[in-house]
Amino acid sequence: MKFQWIKTNWFIKRIFSNYVWDIPNTENKVYLTFDDGPTPEITEWTLNQLKNYNAKATFFCIGDNIRKYPEIFQKVISEEHSIGNHTYNHLNDWKTENVKYIENTNLCNSEILKFEICNLKSKLFRPPYGKIKPAQSKILRKMGFKIIMWHIISYDFDASITREECLENVLKNIKSGSIIVFHDSKKAFQNLEFALPRTLEFLKEKGFVCDRID
Repeated sequence: MKFQWIKTNWFIKRIFSNYVWDIPNTENKVYLTFDDGPTPEITEWTLNQLKNYNAKATFFCIGDNIRKYPEIFQKVISEEHSIGNHTYNHLNDWKTENVKYIENTNLCNSEILKFEICNLKSKLFRPPYGKIKPAQSKILRKMGFKIIMWHIISYDFDASITREECLENVLKNIKSGSIIVFHDSKKAFQNLEFALPRTLEFLKEKGFVCDRID
């Protein structure tokens, strides 16, 4: 398998300490997150897997997908998972002017707020591709957003890895407090379909609790 930056190390966390990379706790909690939805069939499948294990998660949604598939988004809310902002058009921060990026993020937030989300305690944001300029980060944090990154990324979206490698990326690095990235997208589904149920079974066997980020 080609080199991949699967686990975020302490040095990166220290440099970018204004971002949330993990959530240390004494209750053996981990935090599954899903980017790029809602997506027809795939998000519903993901929700069913989580329900099978009584697991909660956080979904970082693309605003335009919320607009196109409101009934799926409502189902995520109804099943009491957390919601995060992933911009309206999955923008690459490094290639986007500050004003446009903030406007696009606000547009996604407007789609989210069309729904009655009584459990939305805070504004969560994950930059697409994990890329964000310091100036844009500063603006978003002043607007009240928490920028949520990750401890582990599964690389489920990478067609060059096997589904077994995707699963290994997750299982060999999990610890209490880990924020783990999957994607409820068509591109990732081949690996997600294999890795997610096995991850959930592993977490159950090891006594981990899957919680949402608030």
